[in-house]
Amino acid sequence: MIAVVIAIISAAFILLILLMITGRSNRAVSTKDKSGRRRNNSAVIKEATKKLTHDPRNVAALTALGDIYYSQQEWAKAYPLYKSLSELSNMHSEIDAKQAYLRYGVCAFKTEKVDEAGGAFAQVLKKEPNNFEANFYIGKVLYVKKDFEKTIACMKRAAVTNPENQEIHQILAFSLFNAKKYRESLPYLKKVCEENPDNKEALFYMGSAMEEAGMADKAIKIFMHLRPDPNFGAQSCLAAGTYHDKLQQYEKALQDYDIALKLENVPPELKVSILYKLSHTLMAQNAIAKALVYLRQINSINPNYKDVPALISRYQELTQNTNLQSFIMSGTSDFVTLCRKFITTYHKGSFVKIEDINVSSENTEIMCHVQSARWENSEIFRFFRSTSAVGELSIRELHSKMRDVKCDKGLCVTAGTFSEEAKKYVEGRPIDLIEKAKLVAILKKIDMLN
Repeated sequence: MIAVVIAIISAAFILLILLMITGRSNRAVSTKDKSGRRRNNSAVIKEATKKLTHDPRNVAALTALGDIYYSQQEWAKAYPLYKSLSELSNMHSEIDAKQAYLRYGVCAFKTEKVDEAGGAFAQVLKKEPNNFEANFYIGKVLYVKKDFEKTIACMKRAAVTNPENQEIHQILAFSLFNAKKYRESLPYLKKVCEENPDNKEALFYMGSAMEEAGMADKAIKIFMHLRPDPNFGAQSCLAAGTYHDKLQQYEKALQDYDIALKLENVPPELKVSILYKLSHTLMAQNAIAKALVYLRQINSINPNYKDVPALISRYQELTQNTNLQSFIMSGTSDFVTLCRKFITTYHKGSFVKIEDINVSSENTEIMCHVQSARWENSEIFRFFRSTSAVGELSIRELHSKMRDVKCDKGLCVTAGTFSEEAKKYVEGRPIDLIEKAKLVAILKKIDMLN
């Protein structure tokens, strides 16, 4: 029994030694093979280069050298070889023209010779319209050139052959989005996000596409999720803030913009857009002093941005005249109260009886009866909150109403100006035009506390 055990152990030991020897032998052969291939490639390169020195159009040498560099992904070295082969393919039947043009196109694309790459792939597609690689790469060429409509067509043809290719899904999704085919882009964008949940660019595009397609309630969830992202956070904050502004959820909008401004490396143009939106949100809350701070920041970055210089001038004046600020920006109730006080101040020393008040989106109209020691009139005051020019049509409408209700006099009051046509129209008619300068002078006399 002991002899049998000893024999088994001895046999196992001998087998282990044989396996170790065999392993070393195999590794030696493998190393020799790799070294042999390296030496063989070097020899081919040396020989082919020598032949091309004497004959730059040597097809065999171009092909051998091209195969090596292409397989090693040395695109810059392979590029001139396949360019030559594609040019020679019409004269040499031994050249695989389709492969030559295809590889020429790939090398040109990889070395950023986009126009050449497109021309090479077009040659392949003339012979084989459904060639996967040609459609795929010419689609990438067109995407780089921002020809999104043609990119879509090429990538859809490529997808028929290789429907699971993730790069096709992404380029197709992004091309549809950039071509403003938002609803059509959504299934592809969803697929890209499922394939790579960390693809924040695709997620941002999906949110933007949803917003454009009328699915703002779904889009806002994506934008809120992306707000802290270092690459797409600022854009997402801007989109979220704009959404909340539209719903008059100003506190949420301010939070969106605040997050954006705390992010690092926000591009200057995007930062200016955020500051502009932020200033308007603050103005909507009548926080004029705070809005001015951000408007001045914009002005320091881009002095000619939109209407910022005019806004700064306008709101600086408003901070100095609270009644003018109320006239332009207060709620309806406060504005009507201010208009009533304007009338009594305008007719100081007279008895004013307010008979009717009509508030519309264009103006606020107050009918009153005024009685002084020497005269009495029925009058219509029409107040315009806009700071732009009031045109002739509004004055004509007032004059027509005065005739209908047999009113003695009309007065138009604006925080802006009246057009030249409007001023000419009132000549010889019982209508007074009160522009901003006179409005401000009267507003300064009004004490809203009494």
